[in-house]
Amino acid sequence: MKNFMHSIPTRIAFGKGQIKKLKEMARTGKKVLLVYGGGSIKKTGIYDQAMEIMNENKMEVFELSGVEPNPRIESVRKGVDICKSNGIEMVLAIGGGSVIDCAKVIAGGAVYDGDPWDLVINPGKIKGALPIYTVLTLAATGSEMDKFAVISDMNKNEKWGTGSRFFVPALSVCDPEYTYSVSARQTAAGTADMMSHVLENYFTNVQGADLQARFCEGVLKTCIKYGPAAIMEPNNYDARANLMWASSNAINGMLSEGADVAWCVHPMEHELSAFYDITHGEGLAILTPHWMEYVLDEKTVDKFAEYGVNVWDLDKNEDPMTIAKKAIECTKDFFVNDLKIPATLREVGITDEKNFEVMAEKAAAQCANAYVPLGKEDVIAIYKAAL
Repeated sequence: MKNFMHSIPTRIAFGKGQIKKLKEMARTGKKVLLVYGGGSIKKTGIYDQAMEIMNENKMEVFELSGVEPNPRIESVRKGVDICKSNGIEMVLAIGGGSVIDCAKVIAGGAVYDGDPWDLVINPGKIKGALPIYTVLTLAATGSEMDKFAVISDMNKNEKWGTGSRFFVPALSVCDPEYTYSVSARQTAAGTADMMSHVLENYFTNVQGADLQARFCEGVLKTCIKYGPAAIMEPNNYDARANLMWASSNAINGMLSEGADVAWCVHPMEHELSAFYDITHGEGLAILTPHWMEYVLDEKTVDKFAEYGVNVWDLDKNEDPMTIAKKAIECTKDFFVNDLKIPATLREVGITDEKNFEVMAEKAAAQCANAYVPLGKEDVIAIYKAAL
């Protein structure tokens, strides 16, 4: 196991009615930028609840709405302009990971003199940020409890992850009831997203990190149990609660620190989203089994067999390669048949290979230190297999 420093400073207000904790924002100041996506938070009443709390605490609220599912740098720039023009003192994001990611970079851009895109492509330039508060409405990315954000510039077909300790939310409200209205498709994509976070951490070549592996297996089994349950029963509180807490713990460092390696499937999917604007979780679910098949060999078979036995309850007495292949089939079957996620890139509108070479070159640049290092040609092969 590697040396590491571990800190998760975000305070989590988890459970029913916890939005009342937003009154704590008044200690930070009086001017807040409220960031959200479409009109769903108004339909569900979350917007009114938040506004009532802020009005009671005599806070002045400015708004940025319409944040995209793959948040654009244009939205970030709008938010930064609002912050700088009005002396904003904090940012409140109400939504899923896209909204929270946008809010994080807005918070950093508000105290930065240059273009906020600088903070996306060069995290080293992030020297501070306004305090960030969140109300989570979709269990998926874990952005409510981590330091990361992913922003797109569709004019350049670029989608990059950035991160900073300054981007860690001060307080996140996680009320599972706020996810009751999430559609079956979004619930499925969110479940696949958090499972991908865990798998990126689980498949590590760092020796001796057994506790991290057992944590990963527990979160994966939770997703496997409760993802379909939430789809079948949208108002199942226990299913929504377990998914929401799994989302946070999948990427807050508990599973990775001491065993971290570079991620590989995420960079590949970011290129798909940058060029084709597909749903992130669906792209991950399509790519993951093909990545698994591609990297399975005599060197990796034991880890895949461990995955099959401990996550999918396969017979440990079978040949390790047989177990490994069955585990990959279980993964694919779960995404396609239990979560009803498309099985191929063609099903999400990607029908040709014209962008694969440039996409693969960008993705491979981030895979050099992965569980199994991949080059440009390797990534192209995975893309083609996923078609």
